[in-house]
Amino acid sequence: MFGRVIPKNFRNISLLSRVWSGPNGALAGKQAEQKMVTILRDKFPKASLIEVTDVSGGCGAMFEVNVVAPEFKGLNTVKQHRIINEILKEEIKNMHGIRIHTSAQDT
Repeated sequence: MFGRVIPKNFRNISLLSRVWSGPNGALAGKQAEQKMVTILRDKFPKASLIEVTDVSGGCGAMFEVNVVAPEFKGLNTVKQHRIINEILKEEIKNMHGIRIHTSAQDT
C-alpha cells in the first residue's frame, strides 16, 4: 500500500546521460582546462606549477587542479583551497566536481 507505484509508460533516464558535456563534448573539456589555467596564471604569476586536467573523460564535468605557488606560504590547506574555489567560482558552477591540490613552493 505504501510502496512506490510506477506507471507502465514510465521511462527510466540514466543519470549519466544527464551529465553536462558541453556543446562540443571533449573539446569543451579542453577549452575549460585552458581557460582555468589562464585564470590561475593571472592570479599566481610566480607559480612553479599550474595544471588543470579534465578527469571526467573529456566531457568537462570533473576537473583536477594542481597549483604550487609562493602565495600559499603560511596558509593551511583549507585556506589554500578556498582561494582556488574563489578564483574559479564561475567555472565551478558548471562542474560536477573538482579535486584541488595545492602547496607553497620553496623560494
